[in-house]
Amino acid sequence: MSSIYRQLTEDSARGKKTFAVLIDPDKLEDSTLNKLLELSKTCTIDYFFLGGSLLSKYNIPEIIQKIKQRSNIPVILFPGGYLQVEPTADAILLLSLISGRNADYLIGQHVIAAPLIKQSKLEVLSTGYLLVDCGAQTTASYISNTTPLPYDKPSIAAATAMAGEMLGLKCMYLDGGSGAAKPVSADMIAAVKKAINSPLIVGGGINSEEKVLQALHAGADVVVVGTGIEKDPELMVKLSDVVHKANSQTVKQ
Repeated sequence: MSSIYRQLTEDSARGKKTFAVLIDPDKLEDSTLNKLLELSKTCTIDYFFLGGSLLSKYNIPEIIQKIKQRSNIPVILFPGGYLQVEPTADAILLLSLISGRNADYLIGQHVIAAPLIKQSKLEVLSTGYLLVDCGAQTTASYISNTTPLPYDKPSIAAATAMAGEMLGLKCMYLDGGSGAAKPVSADMIAAVKKAINSPLIVGGGINSEEKVLQALHAGADVVVVGTGIEKDPELMVKLSDVVHKANSQTVKQ
C-alpha cells in the first residue's frame, strides 16, 4: 500500500479528518498562489489538489514547482482530462465519473492517460467521482456532458459509491462542482459513508465554518475547499482550524 493512500485509509479508520485546498490553474493568479503558500505556514493544509475541468493555459508544472519550493505539502492532481497529467506532482486522483454515463469520463480519458501515468512516478489513487446537482450547472457537468446525481436522492449516491468500491476504486469523491450554489447534503454524505469502507472526499460549495462542520459530522474524511479560498485566501486559515480542531473530538483513541 503506497504512502498517500495508506495515510488516507489510516486517517479514515481512526476518524481523523483532513483538509485539502483545491487549486484551479485556470483561475489562479500568481499573487493568490503566493498568498496561499505564505498562509499555509500558519495553518495545517494536508493536501493541495491541483486541476480543473477546463484548461486554457498550461501552468501546472510551474505551480507545482512553486509549491514544492515553499512547502512540504503533498500535491495531488485532480485532472479534468489526460492533458493535466504532470509527473512532478506526488499523486493523481484517477477520477472515473461513475455518476454519469459518458464513457469518455468513465474510461476513455484514462486509456489515453495510462501510458503517461505508467511512465511517471505518480502514486495512482483510483477514485470514484460522483458529481451532485447542488443548485447550479457547473463547468464539470457541462464539459463532461453528464447529468449530476439528484441532490435529494442519497440512496442513489450510496448505491453508486458502493458499486464503484466493488469495482475496485480506492476512494470516493462527492462533489458539487466548482461554484456550486450549496454543498452536498449531510444526508447524502452520511448515506455514502455508511455504504463504503473507502476514504470519502467531499467538496463543492463549502465556503464557511458551518458548512465544513456539517460535512465532517456527516462523515467526510477529507474536506476540499477551492472557490471560497480563491475569493478570500484568509478563509483557508479559518477552515483549516475548524477541520483540525474537530479531530480532538473525532479521533479514536
